[in-house]
Amino acid sequence: MKVVVLGAGVVGVTSAWYLAQAGHEVTVVERAAQPAMETSFANGGQISAGHAEPWARPGVLPKMFRWLGREDAPLLFRPRLSPAQWEWGLRFLFECLPGRLERNTRELAGLALYSRDCLVELRERTGIDYQSLQRGILHFCSDEGDFAELARHAQAMRKLGIEREVKSREDCFELEPALRHCSVPIAGGVYTPQDESGDAHVFTQELARMALEGGVRFRYETTVQAIESKGERVTGVSVRGSGEQIEADAFVVALASYSPLLCAPLGIRIPVYPLKGYSVTISLAPEQEAAAPSVSLTDEAHKIVISRLGNRLRGAGTAELSDYDTHVNAVRCEAILRRIERLFPRLAPTGEVEQWAGLRPATPNNVPLIGATRLRNLYLNTGHGTLGWTLACGSARALADIVSGRRPEIDFKFQ
Repeated sequence: MKVVVLGAGVVGVTSAWYLAQAGHEVTVVERAAQPAMETSFANGGQISAGHAEPWARPGVLPKMFRWLGREDAPLLFRPRLSPAQWEWGLRFLFECLPGRLERNTRELAGLALYSRDCLVELRERTGIDYQSLQRGILHFCSDEGDFAELARHAQAMRKLGIEREVKSREDCFELEPALRHCSVPIAGGVYTPQDESGDAHVFTQELARMALEGGVRFRYETTVQAIESKGERVTGVSVRGSGEQIEADAFVVALASYSPLLCAPLGIRIPVYPLKGYSVTISLAPEQEAAAPSVSLTDEAHKIVISRLGNRLRGAGTAELSDYDTHVNAVRCEAILRRIERLFPRLAPTGEVEQWAGLRPATPNNVPLIGATRLRNLYLNTGHGTLGWTLACGSARALADIVSGRRPEIDFKFQ
């Protein structure tokens, strides 16, 4: 079949790759001049299958009240005159109920483990290089209560096949010696040895290059105006400016936070809302590299992740509900940088620092939307939230199976 994929982020490009591998003639339509220039450009770098859990959980509610009014809060709500924002927020609160957490965690864990296997297979098969480090992820706590809760939760996650090792303070220092000099207390942590880190931007651009060599067509600087339909089928997508209509047998919406904007006129309402996240990327001088961590880290107290990407160190995190606002708030970036400097004081003074903000496409329960819609040739692969890089390969491979009329290998609640 001829398949058009809308969007060339990490989810769109992996979708195109697996669809082409399944024998389809694929065209990717992207408004930017290159792949992975928006949400996938400067994310936290973690491929965190062992930590694939929803933000929506009972424990987040009291923390949200403590964060109110703080400009540097890990989760910041900026009220807008937006029904979508308020509806998403209310549904998020509902998903914080204990029973919902268990179900959502199970869905995410299964897809994440499958996706990790798909990425490993892809890497071994193609030799793709994306500055990866297969050294696991250490989720550490600076509060004893948080550590006790993390340790209890690790036991529950083992029942889902997630290997989590509870580590003492000294164990954390053994895993990542750069933490020994931190100026904040380390109570302990949880380590997932099979996780890894890498640059999603580099991965997506390299996979797009391989896909292009394999026959996938990419149309950059092409903005989709609307998805056109007739009866129960999509007839094509119209291009803004030229009025051109791109036709195909099937269409995949992988437009991240912008997916609901194109789907709504078709009567397809999807609960995806943009959560703005921030990152800082620090260039490391040769004399600083030994003082920087090489194990990817998650800081429980500040909800940020830290990953080594070659001679750069990236810290990313926080979530801001502010509709489609993409401007960089320096206060939030500086809060991430201050935390990194406290964790790794021997990096000071830091060199060149790049600040970035991007919109993560989040569902209230953090479970992505993958599969068919009410229109017989329109498919979704969106709503991955903070886990787009983690879930990309598994989501794309499953979607390619669905488009091809095959049953996916993974047990997941597809659309």
